[in-house]
Order: sequence, then structure tokens, then C-alpha cells
Amino acid sequence: MITSELPVLQDSGESGQDTVSLSLSMSELDDPGDGKSKKKRGRPGRPPAPNKKPRKSPLEKCPMGVQRGRKANGMAQQNGEGDPVTLFEVVKQGKSAMQSVVDDWIESYKQDRDLALLDLINFFIQCSGCKGTVRIEMFRNMQNAEIIRKMTEEFDEDSGDYPLTISGPLWKKFRYNFCEFICVLIRQCQYSIIYDEYMMDTVISLLTGLSDSQVRAFRHTSTLAAMKLMTALVNVALNLSINQDNTQRQYEAERNKMVGKRANEKLELLLQRRKELQENQDEIENMMNSIFKGIFVHRYRDAIAEIRAICIEEIGVWMKMYSDAFLNDSYLKYVGWTLHDRQGEVRLKCLKALQNLYTNRELFPKLELFTNRFKDRIVSMTLDKEYDVAVEAIRLVTLILQGSEDALSNEDCENVYHLVYSAHRPVAVAAGEFLHRKLFSRHDPQAEEALAKRRGRSSPNGNLIRMLVLFFLESELHEHAAYLVDSLWESSQELLKDWECMTELLLEEPVQGEEVLSDRQESALIELTVCTIRQAAEAHPPVGRGTGKRVLTAKERKTQIDDKNKLTEHFIMALPMLLSKYQTDAEKVANLLQIPQFFDLDVYSAGRMEKHLDALLKQIKFVVEKHTDTEVLEACSKTYSILCSEDFTIMNRVDIGRSQLIDELADRFNHSVEELLQAGEEADDDDIYNVLSTLKKLTAFHNAHDLTRWDLFGNCYRLLRTGIEQGSMPEQIAVQALQCSHYSILWQLVKITEGAPSKDDLLALRRVVKSFLAVCQQCLSNINTPVKEQAFMLLCDLLMIFSHQLTTGSREGLQPLVFNPDSSLQNELLNFILDHVFIDQDDENQSIEGDEEDEANKIEALHKRRNLLAAFSKLIIYDIVDMPAAADIFKHYMRYYNDYGDIIKETLSKTRQTDKILCAKTLILSLQQLFNELIQDQGPNLDRTSSHVSGIKELARRFALTFGLDQIKTREAVATLHKDGIEFAFKYQNPKGPEYPPPNLAFLEVLCEFSSKLLRQDKKTVHSYLEKFMTEQMMERREDIWLPLISYRNSLLTGGDEDRMSITSGSSSSKAGSVRSKKGRPPMHKKRIEEESVESSWMMRNDTLQTPRALQTPQLTSTVLRENPRQAAEHLPEQNSEPGSESDYVHNPQMQMSWLGQQKMEEVNRKERTAVNYMKARSGGVRQTVRGLMEDDAEPIFEDVMMSSRGQLEDMSEEFEDTMVIDLPPSRNRRERAELRPDFFDSAAMIEDESGFTMPMF
Repeated sequence: MITSELPVLQDSGESGQDTVSLSLSMSELDDPGDGKSKKKRGRPGRPPAPNKKPRKSPLEKCPMGVQRGRKANGMAQQNGEGDPVTLFEVVKQGKSAMQSVVDDWIESYKQDRDLALLDLINFFIQCSGCKGTVRIEMFRNMQNAEIIRKMTEEFDEDSGDYPLTISGPLWKKFRYNFCEFICVLIRQCQYSIIYDEYMMDTVISLLTGLSDSQVRAFRHTSTLAAMKLMTALVNVALNLSINQDNTQRQYEAERNKMVGKRANEKLELLLQRRKELQENQDEIENMMNSIFKGIFVHRYRDAIAEIRAICIEEIGVWMKMYSDAFLNDSYLKYVGWTLHDRQGEVRLKCLKALQNLYTNRELFPKLELFTNRFKDRIVSMTLDKEYDVAVEAIRLVTLILQGSEDALSNEDCENVYHLVYSAHRPVAVAAGEFLHRKLFSRHDPQAEEALAKRRGRSSPNGNLIRMLVLFFLESELHEHAAYLVDSLWESSQELLKDWECMTELLLEEPVQGEEVLSDRQESALIELTVCTIRQAAEAHPPVGRGTGKRVLTAKERKTQIDDKNKLTEHFIMALPMLLSKYQTDAEKVANLLQIPQFFDLDVYSAGRMEKHLDALLKQIKFVVEKHTDTEVLEACSKTYSILCSEDFTIMNRVDIGRSQLIDELADRFNHSVEELLQAGEEADDDDIYNVLSTLKKLTAFHNAHDLTRWDLFGNCYRLLRTGIEQGSMPEQIAVQALQCSHYSILWQLVKITEGAPSKDDLLALRRVVKSFLAVCQQCLSNINTPVKEQAFMLLCDLLMIFSHQLTTGSREGLQPLVFNPDSSLQNELLNFILDHVFIDQDDENQSIEGDEEDEANKIEALHKRRNLLAAFSKLIIYDIVDMPAAADIFKHYMRYYNDYGDIIKETLSKTRQTDKILCAKTLILSLQQLFNELIQDQGPNLDRTSSHVSGIKELARRFALTFGLDQIKTREAVATLHKDGIEFAFKYQNPKGPEYPPPNLAFLEVLCEFSSKLLRQDKKTVHSYLEKFMTEQMMERREDIWLPLISYRNSLLTGGDEDRMSITSGSSSSKAGSVRSKKGRPPMHKKRIEEESVESSWMMRNDTLQTPRALQTPQLTSTVLRENPRQAAEHLPEQNSEPGSESDYVHNPQMQMSWLGQQKMEEVNRKERTAVNYMKARSGGVRQTVRGLMEDDAEPIFEDVMMSSRGQLEDMSEEFEDTMVIDLPPSRNRRERAELRPDFFDSAAMIEDESGFTMPMF
């Protein structure tokens, strides 16, 4: 019988005397081998009574390897050489073979089992990280719970780590050694010791008590030990079962013999052995039941995920190892329930445990009921938020499919199919394996080969490729063929590399009685073929799947080279035939023309295949002549560019063909332009088509090829000028002419930068660029939106290219090519952004002639607007357009946050890096513009509680957050912002008289959002500056209409303590501040020196608060005015005549020094008063701080064990009544806490993690 307490040693008789007196002789043991005094492992004890003579210890007869270094009271020690002397040290270091360590312990146990067990008990205690040791008195006189409580007090409170959680290779090895020690211990004791009803009772009782502790280290370590102990016992039980079967067979064979040949003695021996085996089996089952019911049933529901994971991992081992006993619904239910665990680590262990079971086909009948019950949950886990869990769930579903195809419905399979398009590659690859098993594993190879021979095909994979095409079309994700190919690459690589079969399916003629590929299927097959070629040639996943290109191994590199040679040799001959067949289909041709970029072009010359090259060039030329689709023409241009590479000998042959093609196109273009210009307004559709078709082709080629020797810019410029003057140029011609001219300018710039240009060359290019910029600026007012957008993008690009950065990198000679946009051009660009980017969706829909846009068109339009805004923002960031223009962008930050928030935020960040002060003035300017617009709409009497005012305040709050936590770095910028805001608030006087507030006074309420970013001394400075604009009457007014002024003044007069900390800490983080506060405050004199040094550095700067003049609002022609014109007309600025005005403040250094100097004196006086008050209150504060720290340190190290066995999982059992009848074993040692804990698997229970987050279980 296994009890829950440690066995109490008997104190009577000689045994007790021997045990107590043992330690006296242990310290005196000598090594009989060399006669030297050496400390040995032995039994702790106490000195004997004076009237008793010590007896010789039985351990003196033990092997010397076991008798090392034990001192009195069970405290282990090390010998003089520093060797490990405790089981914990031996196992941790792992220098000795575990077999010898266990053998030594067994020998010790045979000599004195109490000493050996005490050693083993201390081993488990020390493995938990406990500093205490169980002494002989404790072992003898104290109960189990009392011993554990005593050990809890011995824990090291400085750290929450313990051996199983400490990182590092040593402790990782310790975990392995710890588990191995337990397994070897049971294996070596399996024939006798574990049946003595003492050793196992003691260990299981100890582990059961520790596993119920509230100390996490005890619970974690004992659960791991108990589960490994259970695994070892399961292995013993399995061996016993096998031996029982063998004995039974021998007995029956002997009994079935004839009476004369039967050996009765042997029968009796076999009966006796069978009885012994059965008794041992019963004893082992008793031990396993004790561990399972006493530990597993409670710990698989523990609050700690690692403990739950250990339990689930080990029960999976038991079910696989001894399926006859454990693979039933009574044990499977625990794994099924834990599939709903909130921690991915535990769910992962469940899936891996189930994978080990489903791998064995023979176990499927026993898993049938479990599969039916939990299949839906397993399938749903393929979409788990943890990618590792999702991957293992897909693999488990694949194993279920392999075992029984009927187990999964079509809906279940479809839930896995779409995961082949997942961006996470391991998930997609696992789904690809499932798809391969489902679609490609049921074909008949012999039938496929017969069909291939009948059709004259070289490959039997025709039907499989057809199935792949059908799946791709039915998935309705036709833009992600590369993802599908990548998902199947590892499982179906042989099929995907069967390019011969793919080509045969595309080129073969239809045969009567056999279904041919439809047009959609042909397009899909071509797209899949191109994707397989790319995957084989590049040997890395497509864009968006994977972390980037990894270095290929030698084997992978060789495979890549072989695949590239194979596909090149095949498609060199097949591609011209495919182009010939599909030359009129733009989509198919555009895909096929991507194939040459993956060729190994040396094969053309090495294999003497120039005739195939000529055939390819002929087909490409034919495609160029027949098509005007941009995608097709760009594919042709790219193919020519690849074939014309100087690294290959075929360049000359391809260059001749390309030049002939461009000559024909250029002559045709020049001729058609002349006809169009001569016809003027009488030009017909044919004239327009001739110009547009040839211009499209030339533009596509000009993108990748230098065509400057054909002088295409001249005729393009003529078309644009004619369109501007006459206003009748077709939209597409203007767009293409702009793009072609742009390419021509870039190619001319490339020539100049690569060579040594003359002054005439630079001036010629400058004239070209200047004339083209003027044309683009005029096109901004074109009535056609595509023309305006194209002109805007080209303007932004050219201004970036020909900016002041052109001369960097020792290229000062290109200074004549630098263009700086004038204010007129800047305003036009800004107006274009305001009119075409910051628009409502309804306005956009109306601008598209009332056509209803579908979702794809809306996304495309948004993408286009984002590109326009990004192009203009780059001009601001690189100081090509003046920064004040960004105010009109910044003010839309909140309203268009979802569409352009990231672009505006990045622009704000980059401009602040360029000039902090100018950026701050731009921010306040944007808020002023919004305020003026609100005044225009609502009048001077604003409703300060309205949503519009709240929106401006929220925008100001967001702007304030962008200044960050380092107030030293942003000091001048924030002060400048407040200065401009104050001037704006008092810019105009109220026409009703000075007793009424200024019209813009409400703006101070917006300015309050930035007060927290001021340093304490700067708040006083800004407050002094504010008082210069205030009259005595203003200071005394308390009406609601004056609340903005009152609020702003209060914000400048509060918050000094927080700012004091920010001054002393500089740019330190809040976390560092919290650590510093625990160590104590710095001395006051040191703090005073730091503050004064900061102030002096701020004072000594001559440019203190000398910010640039107030920013001028850009002149706008198509947007609302930024300022109330009525106020501007009635109230002219009076700063010049007002004493102490802005101009005096900015341009009079004496006034600045007196202002800041006065502030410094006030600060010094206030610091002295603060120091006195601080010293008075310091003693009380210190006492309070110490008390708080003591309270923190006094927190218990216990951790709540959340799980309980209350109610035998009634709620979950009720759920499964329709499928299985499960009786959960009742708990024996947790009932006292049953009323305190929620049921872990109660569907209404909420599980709280260590992080504090809660979420429902289901």
C-alpha cells in the first residue's frame, strides 16, 4: 500500500541503534587500498549516547565509489580534490556514466536502504533548486507535508530560477541527465528492489507531495520526475506482459504434451513463475495508478504551461509504448481535452503525441472513436495562431488521411487546401504534402503509362498535371501560382519538373474522344510552368514567403545547375513553337516570354543551337509587331535586354535583330507623327492609332535600351507642345510621349555621368530638361487626369534626380544640371496633392464618370494616390520643396490616417531629423491653418466642445507624442512652437474692445497639448513671454470665454517635479528611472550643479529661441484660405509698434539675456527653498521608502496552483456522453483545496496566464 507520507523509521532494536550511530564511523572511514584518510559518501546521523558503544557500520563494506564525503546530519560535502559528492552534483556534471551512478546507489541501498533513500530524497529536493537538506531527524520524526514546508523555507529568494528553467548548455544537459537517471534507476531495480514495498512507496509519496506544492520549482521538478518514473514503469509493465505471454505459451505447450512426456516439475515452475509475474504486474499497476491518479490527473491541468506539456508528452509515450493498456478512451480523453489549451506549447505536445499514434496503421481501430470526436478540433487547429502548432496539425490531418480517407469530409479537406497559399512557408509546405497525398497518390501508374504510349507522350504524368491545373483554377487565387508551386515543391518536385509533359499537353493536337485543355486551362498551365521554371532556376521561395535568400549547400547548388541546364535544353527548342502557337494571345505570350530570363545562354553557342535562337528572335519580332499591350511589349523588351548581355557570345546576333526592329519602329513613328501633325484637327482614328501603337512599342523598349541615337525626344516634344497649344492631343499619346521623353532624358544623363562631358553637352541636356519640366508643369492643368498624374510623377522624379544631390560624390562638374523649383512650381505641386490625394471616396467616384468601382479598382486608386503623396513627400524630405509646404499635409494626419498615416508620419520623422525647429514651426502652422478654417466655417464664437475643436486638439496631442521622451534634444523646437502659438493667439485684437478676448484666443487650448514637452525652466520662460501679450484685465478675468488662457497658464505653472527628473536624467528611459529611484535620490548639491549646467548651456547660446521668422503660408489657388481674410483686413499686425513685441524679442539679445537671466535667479532661489523643504521631509520619506521595499521583499515565493480535480470534470464529461463513457478517477490528496479552484476545462472558466491576460478556454 502506497501512502502519501514518507515512511517513519523504526526506532527500536539494533537496527535503530545501527542507523543512529552510523555517522560516527563514517567520518573515520579509511580507504583500505592506500591507507590514506578520505571522506566517503555515507549515512547522516548523530553521535551515539555515552552509554552505548558505536557499532561498525554496514556501509564500511560498501564499494568505495559510494562512500564519498557524507558528513553529519546528511549534509553532503566535497573531498579535497573537488569531486562531486552528491547525487545532484554527479548528475549535473554528467561526467560519470549513469549506469555506474545508479549501480553505486543500488549497492548503497542494499547495505542500508534508509541512508540511500535519504540520499535520493535530497537529490529531488536539490534538483528543485532548494538550498535545504532533509536531515535524519526530519526524515524520522516529521510528516511529509511538514518536510516540504520546511524545505520551502530554505529556498533562495533572490532568484526565481531553478535548474529546469536556467538557460545554458550545462543546465540543458542536466535536464537530460536527470531524466536518464530516473529511467536507468527503474530499469536497474526492475527485478527486485521496486517490489520491496519500501523504495517505490517512499519515492512516489515524496513526488506526490511535492507535485501538490504551491512552489513552482517543486511542482515542476517533481512532475517531470514522476512522469519519467511512470514512463519507466510502463516499460517494466510491458516487459512483464511479454514475459507473462511467453510463460503462458510455454505452460500450455507443456501441458498439452502426452502424460508420459509431460514434466510436472517444469509445469510447477511455470505456474510459480506465472504467479510471480502476475503479482509483479499487479504491483506495477498499483504504482502506476498511484502516479496517474495522484499526480498526472492534477498536473495536466496545472497553471504552468511547461508542467502541462510534460504530462501530455509523457502520456503520448505511454500510449505508444503500451497501447494495449493505455490506448483507450479513458486516457485519450486527456489529450483530446488539452487540444483546447490556451498555450501553443501544450497544444503542440498534444499534436506530436497524436502523430506518434496515427503513424502506426495498426492502431487506427483503437483511435476511431477519438478521431470522430476530436477531428473537427484538429482540423480547426490548422488555422492556429501559432505557426508551429498549425504545421503539426496539418501533418496530423495528413496522417489521418493516410490511415483512412473516409475519416475526412470534403469540407475538412478544403479547409487544408487553401493553406498552400499561406505566406508562412512551413504551413504551406505541410499543406502541400496534404494536397499531394490527396490528389496525386491515388492514380494508377500502369494505366497512366498505357495512356501515354497511346498518345505518344514521353511522360505518364499527364493526368496528374491536369488535376493540378484544375485545382489551381478552382482555388480562384490565380495571382498566386508561385505560392502553389513552392508549397508542392518538396513533396511533388518530380511532377513539377516534368516540363516535357507540360509542353506536350500545350502543343498536342486534340484527339477525338479525349477532352482537350480549355483556354483557361492552357493559360493556367503556362503560368504554372513558368513558376516551376523560376523555382528550379532560382532555388528559393517566391517574394513574400521566407526571410530572404539563404546560402545554398553544395548539393542544392548542383541540383540548381542541373535543373537550369535541363530546362534550357528543353525550352530552347520548345519555346519558339509555343510562341508560334499562342502568338495572338497576349496573356499567354507575356508569360512565355519570361522563360528566357532563366536560361543558361551559353547553351546556345556550346550546343550549336543558333538556329533555335533565330527562331526565337523571329517569334519575338512578330509578337512586337502584332501586340500593343504594355505587359507584352515590356516582356519583349526585357527578353531582348537579357539576350543582349555582353557576357555571352550571342550578343552580336541579337543586337543586329534588335537594331533592325528599332529602325523599323522609329521610321514608322517619325512618318506617322508627321502625318498626324499635318492633319491637325482633321486627323482620323488611323492616324492616331499609328502614332500611339509605335510610340507604345518604342517607350517599352526605351525603358530597358538606350535609343538616344534615334532621337525620339524631338518628336515626343513636338506632340506634347502641339497638345498644349491646341488642346486636342489624345490622352494616351500624351501619356506615352511624356514617358518616352523621360526615358530619353535619363539615358542622356547616364551617358554624361559615365563619360567626360563637355560644357556644350551639359548645356544641351540642361536645355532639354528645362523645356521638358516646363511642359510637365503645363500638363498639370490638363483636363485628363491620367495626363496630369503622369506629368506630376515625372516632375517629382526629375526634380529628385536633378537636385543638389546630383553633385555629390565628386561630381561637382554636373552643377549646371541642378534645378531648384521656384515658388510657383512648388505651389502647383502642392495644389495638385491637395486636389487629387486628400479627397473623399464619394468625390473620387464622381470623378470617374459615375461608374461604380469594385473593390479592386478602389484599392488600385488608393495605391495610385499613395504613390503621388510619397513622391511629393520625398521632395520635402530632401529639401527640394520648402518644408512649410508640409503643413498642408500634416494637418490631414488624423482624417486620412488609415490611408496615408504611415507616409505622413515618416515624412514628419525625416523632416524633424533635417531641422527640428523648422519642423516644429511647420507643425504649429498646420494647426493654425485648421483653426483658421474652423473660424471661417463657424465664426469667431467657437464651440470649444464641438467635435471639430476636439479633432484639432487630438491632432495636437498626436504631434506632441512625436517629440519623444528626450526633452533636452527637443527643447528649442518645443519652445519655438509655443512662441509661434502665443503670437498667433494674440495676433488680432477683438473689434469690440480690449475687454473682450482676441479672436484666436481659443487656440491656446490647442497649445496646451504641448506644455508637457517643456522643461520646467522653459515653462517659466514661455509664461513670461505670454505675459507680455496679456493686460492686467486679462489676468483678472475668470469667465468661461477666457478659459483657454486660464488653462494654458495653468499648464505652464504645473508639472515641475516631472520636468526636474527629466533634466537630471537626460535621455534615460523610464525603466532606468525606476531602478534609480530604488537606489535612492542623488545628493541635492549634485542635482543643483547638473541643473545649473544645463541652464547655462541654454543661456550661453546666442541663438536662444532665435528661430526663423514666422513661416509664410504658401499661396494656393485651389484650396481654402489658411487665414480669415476678414480678420486680416480689419486688424493689421501691430508687433512693430508694440514694446516687448516679437521683433524686439527675436532681434534684441539684451532682452533675451535679461529675460533668461531673471528666470535663472528665480530658479536658484526656488531651488534653495526646495532643498530646505526636502531635507525636512527626507527622514519620513526614507522611512516610507524602506518600508515599501521591505514589503516588496517580503512577498512570498509561492505560486498559486490554479488547477483542481473538483467535480471530476463534470462539465466536460457531460459533453462527451454522446460518444463515450468516461469515468475520471477521483482525487485523493487534493480534496482539501477543491472548493478554492475553478475547473480548468469548464467551458465557463477563464484561464489566467502568468502575464495577466485572460481568455476563455473554448
